[in-house]
Amino acid sequence: MEPIHQGMDQPLDWAEIQVLLLVRRAGSLSAAARAGGISQPTLSRRLAALEARLGATLFHRGARGVQPTGFGEDILAHAEAMDEAAARIALAAHAGGARLTGVVRVAASRIVAQHHLPGILAPLLEAEPGLEIEIAGSDALDDLARREADIAVRMVRPEQPELVARRIGAFELGLFAHESYLARHGTPRTPEELMRHRLVGYDRSDLMRRGFRQMGMDPPRGAFRLRTDDQPAAWAAAMAGAGITPMQVAVAARTPGMVRVLAAVQIPPMPVWLAMPGALRRAPAARRVWDALAEGLTAAVRG
Repeated sequence: MEPIHQGMDQPLDWAEIQVLLLVRRAGSLSAAARAGGISQPTLSRRLAALEARLGATLFHRGARGVQPTGFGEDILAHAEAMDEAAARIALAAHAGGARLTGVVRVAASRIVAQHHLPGILAPLLEAEPGLEIEIAGSDALDDLARREADIAVRMVRPEQPELVARRIGAFELGLFAHESYLARHGTPRTPEELMRHRLVGYDRSDLMRRGFRQMGMDPPRGAFRLRTDDQPAAWAAAMAGAGITPMQVAVAARTPGMVRVLAAVQIPPMPVWLAMPGALRRAPAARRVWDALAEGLTAAVRG
């Protein structure tokens, strides 16, 4: 279908914009219909009618769901901006009429909760005396749909169709050891030398070993002489000189005595996503915390 949208008699209305956003965020027509509380045939008809009116295909349909076309991506960028603006209007309207109040629960990994959230949320609490914030530090994925948390900072893309998600960026990762460990054992200069050093890593989780394999190394379990699935404990052990371990570069930069080794080794960066139930998007307290997290975490990933 060739675009002929320039000749539309009427602009898109808000209901049509919401259809586009539902499909984009859900990733499939069936999931979008469930999230929107309508039947799949009804949603499909609305989307087809919109594409006919625009004169262009917005989504490729496939067995694994839908993917925006190039034209669809252009339209969706404007739709996301409109949705963002609407949420900000609601927040501004509330701020103009009353003091912001409420309790917002934020879930994040223990490293993010310990090293990033305090510096982001402390100024927010100063600015909003009526706001209360709860931090749930856990490496498990809290269920936002069941309101175990209001907002989550996640390292994987949320898939639930009822969630609103935003990719913040990605944390650069590196390998680090305390200067006291390197003074005793030397600094590895090659991946082969690294495999002869003492590593600090996970116990039951194989996430770290899979990460090493992505870098072309395959350390046996025994190479991780100290193992724990508690990430802050692993970092504390490395700070005490127990061995070499991966960590966010932004966190290590603020930790005295920690030295990066094998900086040339490319570790896949850690993506950062914000997620919240769509129903909370225009709740003033939740939106205020969301905006502060987005701004603060964006600054953190940029270093």
